[in-house]
Amino acid sequence: MSSEIIDQYKLVIDDVPATVKIVRDPNEFVPVYHLIFPRIETATQVALESIREKMLTEMEIEPEEILSLKELEKLKVEFREKTIKMLKEELPHLTEVNRKILSGILMHQSLGLGPIEILLQDRNLEEIVINNSKTPLWVYHIKLGWLKTNITVKDENQIYNYAASIGRRVGTQITNLNPLMDAYLTSGDRANATLFPISSTGNTLTIRKFARRPWTITDFIEMGTLSSDLAAFLWLTIQYEINVVVAGGTASGKTSILNALTCFIPPNHRIISIEDTREIQLPKFLHWVPLTTRPPNPEGKGKVTMLDLLVNSLRMRPDRIIVGEIRRGKEAQVLFEAINTGHSVYSTLHANTAEEAYRRLVNPPIDIPPALLGSLQLILVMHRDRRRGIRRVLEIAELIPTSALKAMGIELNTIFRWISSEDKITQISNSYRTMNDIKLYSGMSDDDIEKDIMEKKEILDWFVKNKVKDIHKVGRIVSEYYRNKEEVLRKVRKGKKK
Repeated sequence: MSSEIIDQYKLVIDDVPATVKIVRDPNEFVPVYHLIFPRIETATQVALESIREKMLTEMEIEPEEILSLKELEKLKVEFREKTIKMLKEELPHLTEVNRKILSGILMHQSLGLGPIEILLQDRNLEEIVINNSKTPLWVYHIKLGWLKTNITVKDENQIYNYAASIGRRVGTQITNLNPLMDAYLTSGDRANATLFPISSTGNTLTIRKFARRPWTITDFIEMGTLSSDLAAFLWLTIQYEINVVVAGGTASGKTSILNALTCFIPPNHRIISIEDTREIQLPKFLHWVPLTTRPPNPEGKGKVTMLDLLVNSLRMRPDRIIVGEIRRGKEAQVLFEAINTGHSVYSTLHANTAEEAYRRLVNPPIDIPPALLGSLQLILVMHRDRRRGIRRVLEIAELIPTSALKAMGIELNTIFRWISSEDKITQISNSYRTMNDIKLYSGMSDDDIEKDIMEKKEILDWFVKNKVKDIHKVGRIVSEYYRNKEEVLRKVRKGKKK
């Protein structure tokens, strides 16, 4: 039985060409991701190593140059100019194209993570994993799931060097005394590293990639993650400041769907986002201030926690607050106090169903009292179906406070649910609390709301038809809709592309 090519495409990163072949090999239990590089002769490799050592000696690289994306680009330009000059002297027989290729390879080895730099630019990958130096790297493909690669790391020391390099850029260290590290690359990609013997088979490095092009509501409708009817309902809730917690398992798409929904925030609202690592990306013209936490330095000083940022954000006059993830009781209490003082709040939570999300919120360690939790209106649950390789909105439930003489309670009303056997999202009950809140604060009637949702659905269907997938363009059209609804609807109905 021969190998079958599932997918094949080319990449060019910093003038370095590479070919990706994803193959179903009869000798492997999972597909194999083959990354094919330009072949370098032994004599050329020796010359490259000599040039690399000279470059590292000549160029004094300050940590802030690698930490700042702008400074890193300047550094790359300088590095490229000097290496091409050296290559002309050391290897005069090379063509201009080959000099650029070798210069790019040198740059990846000296300023980056070697061949991993190519993987970081492959938009089909979400995760890159090194388990140890004895086994190949693994990658998580957005459509095919986990794939084994043909790339290996030279030794355990190389993995440590990659991790230490990432750590130095953000002012943290990974050592035998501190064998765990959580950090991020200049691009926003999140990195986690562990050292032997904590990871008993060898040093590890896990990189979760920051989306180069954020998913938009158009992508999610097109992929079937949610329907345009459901997206229109969610647009209405975001517009009228309904508080939403997005729950789901690991890598179910919680942050991605939250990011897509925040494009529906009106442009005259001030937004503060709080995260451990930057994942939220909003349209550039929105009134948005992103805040990120900071780990302590090697002396244990300078730590900035999510709680610090959350408390501080309330002094920044926000209209909307986005919190990356609810984890601890103190953070959650401040968050729900913010809701009760008139701020609209959006966050994520690890839970597989709306009921499980509710139980997590009211029990330790989060332990929110029902009186505070009653200010949350909606829980949206994301689900990742590993067997079929799809992500879906599993359910949307609203929290309905119930009054009692001794204690206040909460009931869950599930409005939408995904029917797995039909791969279809269905409305299974009417919304009571959410619709009543919108009517109370907007003055709209049931007919007004129904008409508004249908108009929003028209625009969303137009997005899909015209493949409007750029986050800034989606945000601009939504903002124009708030300013001049009739004009936007007129253009959509005429089928005129904006």
